[in-house]
Amino acid sequence: PVGNIVQGTAAKGVDFTANSAAAGMTSQLLNWYEEGTWTPNQGAGLTVVGAFSSSGTYTRVGRQIMVRGQIAGATSVAVTAAGVMSSNLPYTAASTHAGSMFNNAVNASGVVQIVSTSVIAATTIAATLDITFTATYTV
Repeated sequence: PVGNIVQGTAAKGVDFTANSAAAGMTSQLLNWYEEGTWTPNQGAGLTVVGAFSSSGTYTRVGRQIMVRGQIAGATSVAVTAAGVMSSNLPYTAASTHAGSMFNNAVNASGVVQIVSTSVIAATTIAATLDITFTATYTV
């Protein structure tokens, strides 16, 4: 065939039932792939000096979401432990997941938690130009 294969019906996809399933398998159907951008909002746990800015990308493969976000203040941004960095993830997490974050100099890093639609810092990052975070979670 020439060109893309277009799925004509929702919830249909590539069926891998010809493969031997592992114990505990719940599905062998791959029925979702998506790439996109999103704009993290300013979470209440941030201290922003100057104008807030942000950007983000995500990839969804089946039930797995991989997100990357960057938040910044024109002068600086900081986050405290247990502070909400953003509360508008592109998809709602089914359970709590962990990810990582680091400052613009990549000399300070920490852990983030994905809870529902929020990115929450598990550790503090002091004032820096920007903070980048990445995480993978399931829906």
